Formats: sequence, C-alpha cells, structure tokens
Amino acid sequence: MKIIRTPLPKNSILNTMEFEYFDSYQGYYFDGKDQVGSEDIGKAFFSSAPGWTAKLFALRNKMVSFFGLKIPEKTNNREELLKKFKCEPGERLGLFSIYHKTADEVVLGEDDKHLNFRVSLYKEPIGEEEGKKGLTISTIVKFNNWFGKLYFLPVKPFHKLIVPRMLKGILEQLEMETKTSC
Repeated sequence: MKIIRTPLPKNSILNTMEFEYFDSYQGYYFDGKDQVGSEDIGKAFFSSAPGWTAKLFALRNKMVSFFGLKIPEKTNNREELLKKFKCEPGERLGLFSIYHKTADEVVLGEDDKHLNFRVSLYKEPIGEEEGKKGLTISTIVKFNNWFGKLYFLPVKPFHKLIVPRMLKGILEQLEMETKTSC
C-alpha cells in the first residue's frame, strides 16, 4: 500500500484556517458499496497507531505535564470508549477533540497555550476505478508563542514518521472492514 505526500485537499475545511505548519499524506482503499463513513474513519484513526507510539506518547505526557500542557486522562477501558465513540463534534477521546464532521471529513485536534493543531481525515473518490477512495490525513499547526515552536522542533520528525504509518494502518483496517461486511 503506497502512501504519498500531497497538498491539503482542496475542499478540506483546513484550507479555511490559519496555520504555520502543515503536512498531508494520501493513500487509498476500496469501498465498492460506499459503506465506510466518517465515523468509521474516525474510529480507525484512534485504533490504528503503531504500537510503539504509545511509549512515545507516555514519554511526551510525562515531559509536558511539568510545563502545564494538556495531557489526556488515563483510562483502562479504551476499547469500551471506542465502542461508544460516535465521532461527533464536541466529543473527546484521549488528547483529541472532534471539531467538525461531514460525510467526507472529520477534523479533530486540540487548542493549548503553546500551539493549536488540527488533523483532517478526508475521503474522496480517486481515479477511474469503481469504489476506489482516497483518504488524506492532513495536519495543520498554529503556534501561539515561542514555546510552541520550541515544543514542535523535536515532535516534527516523529510526526513525519508516525502519520504515514498511521494512515497505512487506517487504510488496512478500513479494507478489512469492507471485506468482512460484504
């Protein structure tokens, strides 16, 4: 499964927002019956991170808590929370709040004193093949102060490693779901 860097999708809500950093990656999956909705994509986002990222986030949370930055609430029942998750604006899961949801896009993220970020999961038909859908994961960041820029310096290389792998996991999960429900 090939993941490529791409511009922000033209119709993404992220294009209406101010930002100082962005990246965007695209891959594709097949959904011949058009059964994958934005809620499915949102749930896949929260359940497809590579296993090693949990340790990075734990380290991040320990480090940033000293500076008064937001950290997610600890939970032992993540699977149960994910089952109940509807991916609706205002909902929160971990470090992420849902800000926007349409049939084609979910925007999640967080505002903190050092920076604000948004992540878009944007699906659209791609190419001429019936049922071939493109899924683009895009991130924008707006720095609120010099600490935000400093914070993002060590985060950026990890972000560029994690996001394409995460997208690959999301796509694999969506394809598995479409095959099992046929």
